[in-house]
Amino acid sequence: MIAISSRALGLAFAASLLLTAPTFAQTAAPAPAKTEKAEKPRTTASIECSKEADAKGLHGKERKKFRSDCKKEKGGTAAPATK
Repeated sequence: MIAISSRALGLAFAASLLLTAPTFAQTAAPAPAKTEKAEKPRTTASIECSKEADAKGLHGKERKKFRSDCKKEKGGTAAPATK
């Protein structure tokens, strides 16, 4: 009889370990919060070139190329424009 009760006690102990194990399991770290990209300040040349592209009705690749060339001509390294 002692053998049967010690087996039952051992089985109960093992079952309790299996049932409580998920409680102690390590959880995954939370995903890092998405941060918004900090916008670069726009130069006065950039703003002027955008206005010119708007006036000409340019869109897509044409607009991108026009603005790139325009900023090179105007020296896009000017001080950032204030809003």
